[in-house]
Amino acid sequence: MKHRLEDTFGNEVEYDVIGEPVDLAGAKELANQDRYQFQWWALGLVGARPAKSEQKKGPDKGIDGYIYSHDDLKKKETKEVIIQVKSGHMNISNIRDLRGVVKREEAQIGVFITLREPTKPMKTEAVSSGYYKSPLGHNYPKIQILTIKELLEGKKMDHPVRARGIDATFRKAERYGQKGEQKEMEL
Repeated sequence: MKHRLEDTFGNEVEYDVIGEPVDLAGAKELANQDRYQFQWWALGLVGARPAKSEQKKGPDKGIDGYIYSHDDLKKKETKEVIIQVKSGHMNISNIRDLRGVVKREEAQIGVFITLREPTKPMKTEAVSSGYYKSPLGHNYPKIQILTIKELLEGKKMDHPVRARGIDATFRKAERYGQKGEQKEMEL
């Protein structure tokens, strides 16, 4: 809901979100209380759409969420970023598994979001995955690791965004005040 408000009204809207973690301690508490809610919250930090299997609890085939984009001005092909979220124990095999999922799904990028700090072997495995070369000329790390701490501090994933001025992950509401006069919206 907060993303819809921001998309529609920009910085003109003020609101308070109650119960959502705003720091690392709150994120850890949410992960301890309900790992699925933690996962959905973490996906929201990067603007990802939850995978369909994530709308109910159970196996997820290694995919917790997606981000879609268009980075080719000549083709209408949608590109994928696959997101995995882990709040508990993790190791290098998690990064290897993500590489396999990205390959299986023919996605361009895989992002591993974690509550804990990644190990040096995990970072090395991610870097060894190479790069996705965008038709627009930019190279993006094929496998990226982001911690919740980094995300809360404002770090962003490195991926193609809105080559055609559209975000393909979520449909956007019409921006308030864009089409002539609009009626006042009630929230």
